[in-house]
Amino acid sequence: MNAAPPEVAAARLCGSVPQKQLIATLRQGRPVRVAVFGDSYGDGVWSGLQRQLPRANFEVVKYSQPATGFTRYKRLNIETHTAEQIGADPIDIAVVSFGANDVQGIITDEGKYGPMLGDRWKAQIATRIDRFIALLRRHHAMVYWVGLPRMREAQTDSDMGAINDFYASEMARLDVPFIDTRPLASDRNGQYAAYLPDPKTGKRTLVREGDGVHMSMTGYLWITKGLAARIRDYVDATRAIDATPASAPEIAR
Repeated sequence: MNAAPPEVAAARLCGSVPQKQLIATLRQGRPVRVAVFGDSYGDGVWSGLQRQLPRANFEVVKYSQPATGFTRYKRLNIETHTAEQIGADPIDIAVVSFGANDVQGIITDEGKYGPMLGDRWKAQIATRIDRFIALLRRHHAMVYWVGLPRMREAQTDSDMGAINDFYASEMARLDVPFIDTRPLASDRNGQYAAYLPDPKTGKRTLVREGDGVHMSMTGYLWITKGLAARIRDYVDATRAIDATPASAPEIAR
């Protein structure tokens, strides 16, 4: 299996002190509110998380919308739409998964064209991502970004992989944990696989949809299992740290 790109490895190491919104939620005894943003992959991530985070302690809210992305602002401005969706509602944890629809050029905010992954494209997407993450952080939310797995078609895999790596590098820059799903949904050689052995039973299990792009429902459960555990651990650690306010070390997130 190929080693993770340096930007992915860097993003994995991000750490954070407890977020004050989560502390307030825990003190009030309310369910932790996990908001999921993204495109159709975001829909799948939402479904995977809401099945794995106990409803007694978590409220997993779907804000994702298919066929959206940071290159598609003429169709839907993600920043404006997200601000309207959230309103004044509290968000303890934000999970983001975009990229599948961003394999294309872009019209910048100034009306200029930028080819995919060119300098103008990267500068504009970075600016939009900065504003989007800042929006979530104004709600004092802990933010995670879920990357894309490998794709069946070679050119699609190459294009989406390059965009995936760009987003991972942006998350490292912004100190946002990046969940690299490629190792979670690839075969032992790190390549695309429609079927993988169940880690518990060894049974051959379908993890991808027939389009070679999306995950099956089982696949979404697989790629969000670690994140669900990470969220539970983060909440537990925040609860423990808040109980001992004299020390507030950084905790894994």
